[in-house]
Amino acid sequence: MSQTSKPTRTALTVLGVCVLLNMIGRGTAESYVVFLLPLERDLGWSRSEMTSVYSIYLLVNGLSSPVVGMLFDRWGPRALFTFGMASLAGAYLLAPQVQTLWQFYATIGAMTGIAAASLGMVPSSSLISRWFRERLSTSISVTFAGFGLGALLIVPAAQYLLQTHSWRESYQIIGSVLLAFVPLVFFLPWKRYGEGHPDYLQLKRSSIAPERDWTVGEAVRTRMFWALVWVFFFTAMGMFTIMVQTVVYLVERGFSPIVAATAFGFSSMLSVIGVLGTGAIADRIGPRRIVSLTFVGSIIGVGILLLMTWFPERGLLVAFVLVFGICQGARGPIISSISTRLFAGSHVASIYGLIFASNAVGAGLGSLLAGLLHDWTGSYRPSFVFSVCALFIAALPFWRVPELRDFRMRQPAR
Repeated sequence: MSQTSKPTRTALTVLGVCVLLNMIGRGTAESYVVFLLPLERDLGWSRSEMTSVYSIYLLVNGLSSPVVGMLFDRWGPRALFTFGMASLAGAYLLAPQVQTLWQFYATIGAMTGIAAASLGMVPSSSLISRWFRERLSTSISVTFAGFGLGALLIVPAAQYLLQTHSWRESYQIIGSVLLAFVPLVFFLPWKRYGEGHPDYLQLKRSSIAPERDWTVGEAVRTRMFWALVWVFFFTAMGMFTIMVQTVVYLVERGFSPIVAATAFGFSSMLSVIGVLGTGAIADRIGPRRIVSLTFVGSIIGVGILLLMTWFPERGLLVAFVLVFGICQGARGPIISSISTRLFAGSHVASIYGLIFASNAVGAGLGSLLAGLLHDWTGSYRPSFVFSVCALFIAALPFWRVPELRDFRMRQPAR
């Protein structure tokens, strides 16, 4: 076997591991959307109280992302990924014992948020940037696809469990399966995975590095940093105002729980096409046009969902799944790739952690607002209108900020 093929095989293995970890972390967390109605019926909590659990998860996920980035830079992948898997298993093993809302905040909210951050895109993007340089955007897109695969596989599986088990038994089963992954994650060859591609090692050891070694303080003083924060924050706010209540909304429109959960899962699966396609296209033509197109698609998807308030037809459901699904996660890989290229260096995970935090904070506020708007008005329509406004605002930096408007994915980071 040639020497050049071995690094390639290792790079692809690292990419596969990152996809799997994102799939498990995010897919498990997203399964909360199918637990919403059973929990509401059994515990008697209001819709805003129920969605606030999901909001806590997203907020903690975001606020812990900078810390996760720093821990990855300092400790490496083995300790961080093992901790993330153990925390996720612990959250779902403890959840069946909860009796009060604050206990749910602590387990499914906070513990899941920390776990998902530890298994998620901040450490994965940093690790992948050590192995892929020429096709970094595409590689990060593949990793983002783990989100969609996780939702496709885990959300319907959780709904199936709920049809044959109580929500407490279902959480116990999920937690037990996650616990089995902990030793598997620990014993992976992380030392080899963390070293990076030989070209990366050569660049790292070189006394004349072509890329600036950005510090966190330097990054936060740039306009580009805050433009990326803006896009991530408002995109997540607009998307999660919709996503947290999609399954419940469809059930209330007359669709069966398994159809609603499967539609949610297929929507996330189609996001795989979106993230892979936009990553590859952005590598060739730049991010502005393709990102703008995905924002238009997301807004059309929200409009279809609003139309189903009056016409709950299967044809419209299919249209929503196709349009909204393909555009669902398309911006994330591009923003992640821009971040890791622009702020390359030994602190890239810490810097990206701060940028990614805005995504989770926006998602948390969006999901919380969705529950509050439903409680205040008894309708989903205000959430849909708010989502459209937030998505429009999110797109503005790609047209108004010169550094982002003119950015080319193939140019070297400076």
